Amino acid sequence: MSDLELIGGPQSNYVWTCRIALAEKGVPYRLTETMPHTPVADATHPLGKIPSMRHGEVTLAESRAICAYVDRAFPGAPLMPADAVGAAQAEQWISIVNTAAQPVMSQYLSGYFFPGTPDGGPNRERIAAALPKLETFLALFDRAVAATGTLAAGAFTLADMTLMPILYYLGKVPESAAMLDKAASLKAYRARHLTRASIRDTVPEPLPQHAHLLTAGDRS
Repeated sequence: MSDLELIGGPQSNYVWTCRIALAEKGVPYRLTETMPHTPVADATHPLGKIPSMRHGEVTLAESRAICAYVDRAFPGAPLMPADAVGAAQAEQWISIVNTAAQPVMSQYLSGYFFPGTPDGGPNRERIAAALPKLETFLALFDRAVAATGTLAAGAFTLADMTLMPILYYLGKVPESAAMLDKAASLKAYRARHLTRASIRDTVPEPLPQHAHLLTAGDRS
């Protein structure tokens, strides 16, 4: 069977989660870089979004499905805890990140990365609207990682792989970086896991229009 093909832009946090998972499992793959609603995305994702993957006769979309396939189809350390409680805890945090926290964090970060303003500067109205909920979620995650330094089962799992790309970007822009400074456990969690090889070696190059944001000093 041919190597796995992962499809999507590396700057996408969901694509990055898949790349972290593949690295953790030691699975060889090739990355086909594309944006949503391109011919390859339309051909491999029912909604034309990213990420998607192809592996031999298997075509899948959505990061959770891709990571589940990778975890079951390949040998190596599991991405999810083996015990029922640990696995359920990890699924809980994956769901919270994807369904509740991600929309708020996307609203906030899009104010910097895709502002839609006449001069291309930050969309201050959009940013300000997201800040109260953003602060609530960062406090939630700060409490969640305080005891063990991970989200579930005292181990680095797919839950952490789902959260870390978002935290990487939040550490690069002012208001969220300041919030992370005040969230001691979450700040330490972010800094420690950014040195993990699967994350460190897959940090995406910024899009040219975002380079000025992502090359700024990281305060964590």
